[in-house]
Amino acid sequence: MIFFAPKIGIDLGTANTLVFVPGKGIVLDEPSVVAVSEYGNKILAVGAAAKEMIGKTPDGIIAYRPMKDGVIADYRVTEAMLRYYISKSLGRWHFMKPEVMISVPAGITSTERRAVIEAAIKAGARSAYVVKEPVLAAIGAGIPIQEARGHMIADIGGGTTDVAVISLGGIVASTSVKCAGNKMDDAIMDYVKKTFNLAIGDKVAEGIKIKIGSATVIEDELSTIIKGRDMLTGLPRTSNITSNEIAKALDNELRIMIKAMKDVLELTPPELAADIIDQGIIMTGGSSQLRNFPELVQRRTGVKAVLADEAIFCVAKGTGVALEHMDTYKRSIMSKKH
Repeated sequence: MIFFAPKIGIDLGTANTLVFVPGKGIVLDEPSVVAVSEYGNKILAVGAAAKEMIGKTPDGIIAYRPMKDGVIADYRVTEAMLRYYISKSLGRWHFMKPEVMISVPAGITSTERRAVIEAAIKAGARSAYVVKEPVLAAIGAGIPIQEARGHMIADIGGGTTDVAVISLGGIVASTSVKCAGNKMDDAIMDYVKKTFNLAIGDKVAEGIKIKIGSATVIEDELSTIIKGRDMLTGLPRTSNITSNEIAKALDNELRIMIKAMKDVLELTPPELAADIIDQGIIMTGGSSQLRNFPELVQRRTGVKAVLADEAIFCVAKGTGVALEHMDTYKRSIMSKKH
């Protein structure tokens, strides 16, 4: 009787981690957060349970994100996080170690890549492959990357914005900037602090961004109530904020992300540039869902931009497709480690 090793694809993000199991789809979507006790350095909670604790922990407990800007900042905690995700997605009755495919930012160094592979092996994987995020995002968005045509993808997540031009299954030109969703949240926090004299946490800032955030100034403004601590009195207070104020607050971050797209367009060979004008820039990742972001990209680059279907799941779905059709994507999948 032959047992086939289970396969799992992991979109290891700065903000969220998604796990894809071929045949089942996305089985897990949890925040990349771990709560650690300072006494005895014990890991108390991972994922959604740990995110609940951010900003609300007593002295002896720290809730933090072990991934910073898309790469491992804390090795031991990332390993524990991966172990939790692997065992949770396979269920209690798995005896075989799985083959794991993990997404990494386009600008990753070989040392950082090795750290991801080693963390996965230690966390219980039989073998681990790492693939660059834009390639997986393109596969997940349904782009035929094996063709001799240029496809441009902008994957905007929590920690990094990865932009790449892909042709014949490989990356022709790419860049990765450490400016994405988390930096947007920080910009909103700063703006609220300066404008309203209110201190808010990053969870509140993220909520405002999702609820009313916009990349461009809009006529039918949306508004929401913000609750925070008054910087002068130290007491809780509420205020009102509109989407046009958010657009103003995010201006600098959006410029950095769009500059990354322009930089890649400048590096693209003319033949492929012609293809990109026809196809447009495909936008994936959670932060690409900011209202009117594709319109802003189009306005500033002159190239049409399209938001992929289920943009937030593209990378995770890409790992699933690549795992199922390993032979087709062999060339796009660079390194493997047993």
